[in-house]
Amino acid sequence: MIYYPTLRSGGTIGVTAPSSGVPTSLHEIVKQSVSKMEERGFTVVCGETVWTQHKAKSSSAKKRGHEFNEMMKDQSIDFIIPPWGGELSIEMLEYVDFKKMNKKWILGYSDTSVLLLAITLKTGLAAAHGTNLVDLRGDFWDETTAKWIEVLSTRNGESISQYSSEKYQQKWDFENSSPCVFHLTEQTKWKTISGQPEQMEGRLLGGCIDVIRHLVGTPYGDVKQFREQYTTGEPIIWFLENGELSTTDLRRSLVQMKLAGWFDNCAGILFGRSEANTPVDNYLVEDVYQDLFEELGIPIVYDIDCGHQPPQIMFINGAVAEVEVVEGTGKVVQWFK
Repeated sequence: MIYYPTLRSGGTIGVTAPSSGVPTSLHEIVKQSVSKMEERGFTVVCGETVWTQHKAKSSSAKKRGHEFNEMMKDQSIDFIIPPWGGELSIEMLEYVDFKKMNKKWILGYSDTSVLLLAITLKTGLAAAHGTNLVDLRGDFWDETTAKWIEVLSTRNGESISQYSSEKYQQKWDFENSSPCVFHLTEQTKWKTISGQPEQMEGRLLGGCIDVIRHLVGTPYGDVKQFREQYTTGEPIIWFLENGELSTTDLRRSLVQMKLAGWFDNCAGILFGRSEANTPVDNYLVEDVYQDLFEELGIPIVYDIDCGHQPPQIMFINGAVAEVEVVEGTGKVVQWFK
């Protein structure tokens, strides 16, 4: 059975950095984010790791694990949002106390998805793949991003619907932030490898493939045990996004996941938009998707609202979902059951 926390209105946000912290030169954007959340009625508590960054990490793996554990145990903290992702959150997994973990939402993406997926697989606690804290510092939120509060406020047994965005951001422009942080200039179009409308239903798992692939073969990536212990036999829908991989590295990663059994009883795979997917010897990302489609015989949808080209739909690790894609638009209904 999956456990779904419920976001409390006016709750307290714990901000910790399980991966990268924020260098001094960028402390102001964290303060802006905190201020905006407080304006919306939240209380914000920042840990020490948020304000430090050295050699690709906020602090030692042990300190990151300890601060995360303390925030998970602290009854006054309702949910946790890291400032952003990074590179080395996998280092701190061995210091996470999975056995004494209070039930609360953890929200984030990129390198944070290592922690999110590991928690769901090991404990059955649903985790939220979506916006980072620093992306919430705008004067307003776009319609897709703003949905995060409604999604995390959904109660056990209820469902929540989300729809593909109208436009997305192609590239980051940190020097000229817009009122909603993102520069939404490009027309969104969800695509299918079959070229036909697609529909799939199953239990969601996923994250940034660059980093979650490293959970294969570890105690934190046992998909088979998760399905046996916490689900009722539903197939899996994987949502994956590529941060930095070339097409051949993406292909190797997908083959590894397939050989490890992660795609057994899979209802379909959703791939987020990416400015990575660098072709190698004219091997395009569409070729990668086509190869996977031919091998698995399941729907493959790509260029969805997930990952490093925002905005992002909130995908809940562990939730049962129905996904429909018709003529470039997508609908995702998630049931908290």
